[in-house]
Amino acid sequence: MNKIAAVQMASGPNVNANLTEAGRLIAMAAGAGARLVVLPENFAIMGMSEIDKVNIREQDGQGPIQDFLAEQSIKHGVWLVGGTVPLVADDSNKVHGSCLLINDKGERIARYDKIHLFDVHLPESGETYNESETIEKGDDVVVVDTPFGKLGLAVCYDLRFPELFRKMVDLGVQIITLPSAFTAMTGRAHWKVLLRARAIENLCYVVASAQGGYHVSGRETFGNSMIVNPWGVVIDRLTSGSGFVIADIDLDYLESTRRNFPVLDHRKMQCSGI
Repeated sequence: MNKIAAVQMASGPNVNANLTEAGRLIAMAAGAGARLVVLPENFAIMGMSEIDKVNIREQDGQGPIQDFLAEQSIKHGVWLVGGTVPLVADDSNKVHGSCLLINDKGERIARYDKIHLFDVHLPESGETYNESETIEKGDDVVVVDTPFGKLGLAVCYDLRFPELFRKMVDLGVQIITLPSAFTAMTGRAHWKVLLRARAIENLCYVVASAQGGYHVSGRETFGNSMIVNPWGVVIDRLTSGSGFVIADIDLDYLESTRRNFPVLDHRKMQCSGI
């Protein structure tokens, strides 16, 4: 078995400060035995406005945030899921919300560009979000072989679209990582139930790393980073504050669950699109 950790933090507009905090938490998780550490969405910047992340965008394969991920993975001997990194998009006024998988040698193994963009108005709180104004959506479902199992990459709002995770099942997924920055209001209503649902219906582990707390911009994120097993049991959870959750990923248990409860083999309809 391997231990996987999910970091929780409350990032602000200062990239260097955020990377320092992320590095501290990676070190703590590695010290607790984690071999893979997941960082939250927007770990490097939660700006005063959405355009702030466009202003620090990086070319694919080079830049201080990507260098940080490589350096941390080598320093601590861990694999990293790099939350989201703002990478250059075709539209010069936008970025890709790119989730990067880095191995323990500092090499990038996979990149997933967030597919589902959070364009919503929340009447109860008056909050409005229009990610599509500054983020260019991705198109590809990403599942990759790792020493921990078949790993699927998803980000935040993707959680609400079960067809994405069914596509991952078709690709053999065993572990889903979900860097997020869920709002406090939607998190209270839906976060835990959606994470458990994705784990239960796909009989896989879900490792959710969240932004959690009050941000300089005035935004509040829900936190509650957690790891859920294939039976839908929450095996570790951090409600608030900076820190991490950690758990063993037991693929023998996962495969035994799938054999004894073969719901995935009983599917009658296939998804044709995302």
